[in-house]
Formats: sequence, C-alpha cells, structure tokens
Amino acid sequence: MSDHGGGSGIPGLAPPSKIAGLDVSGPSGPKSPSAAIEPSVPDGQPGAAVAPSAEQARREFAALLGEFRRTAVLVPLTSGGPRPETAAQDEGFWTAEHSGIRWILAFSDEAALARFALARGEGDRPWDYQRVLGARLLDVAVPAVAGSGMPCGVALDTADEQDAVLFPPVTGVVPDAVAVDA
Repeated sequence: MSDHGGGSGIPGLAPPSKIAGLDVSGPSGPKSPSAAIEPSVPDGQPGAAVAPSAEQARREFAALLGEFRRTAVLVPLTSGGPRPETAAQDEGFWTAEHSGIRWILAFSDEAALARFALARGEGDRPWDYQRVLGARLLDVAVPAVAGSGMPCGVALDTADEQDAVLFPPVTGVVPDAVAVDA
C-alpha cells in the first residue's frame, strides 16, 4: 500500500480504480451467513417464528462487524465526477449527511457500486474508487471525517435495500473518541 493514499486524504490506502461495463442485474447476495437475522423457531411449535432476542441480534451484528473489519470494500472518491450535494469537501471519500451524521459510502463489490451509480442516474460515467479495509475505514477514516465536528459512520451497499448495513458512530463500532455514546 502506498503512504500517499492515492488522493483519498487518508494515509496508507491503495490507489484508486474505476468501474466499467459491469453486470449489475441484482444484489450479489448476502455478505455472510450472519448478514441476515433469521427468526428462530421455538421447540415444540413447528413453523411458529419469533423475533430474535436482543442478545442474538447483538451477536449477529458483532459477527457482521467483524467480517466488515476484515474485508476490503470499495469507497467512491470525490475526484471521480459529480458529488452528492451533502458531501464533505475535504476528505476525498464520498459521504452523505443524514440526521446529523455524515456517512462514508462503501460498497462490497463493483456490482454494488455500479447499482448505486445507476440508481443516481450516473451509470454512464467512470467512477473512481478506493479499495479500503473496513477496519481502516472505521478506525482511521471515520475519525478523520468526524474531526470536522460532525459524527461519522459507514453505510455499506446503500443501493441494495436487502443488504444495506449501517455501521453507526457508537462505542464498539468506531473509536471511543468519536463515538456519540462514549
């Protein structure tokens, strides 16, 4: 990895790439077996599904968070053409603001990024992106963006309704220094 970050503004990130001519016919499927919370069936009551317990949901989110931290994701760069109206001006990654939180937009693969581009009506232009380890996004990029005074988290696969995941700026997800609940 290069130390200059390829223009992302975050040290230690790989140089940018572009998407082009991808099959974007649909979601690439769940990111892991733990990505979807399956309802449990109580013993003795076949077919009677109940909502997962809060503890089960926490365990499954922790497993998903662990997988995200170990996985390289694609983050569009602001240098790659039109930017969202709410994008931060200085960090190099595309971000969007919602409910007082800035979200770094990340995608699990090129097809997910292409679906996002198509949903924005911008599928006909090249998109520069950076391949970044999820842990680097949460531990380095989020604090860099949060340094502007607004809480920051990561939004994964926002164009895929079933597979979208938010990693909010809370303790246990981002460093305590930038967590809103610390």
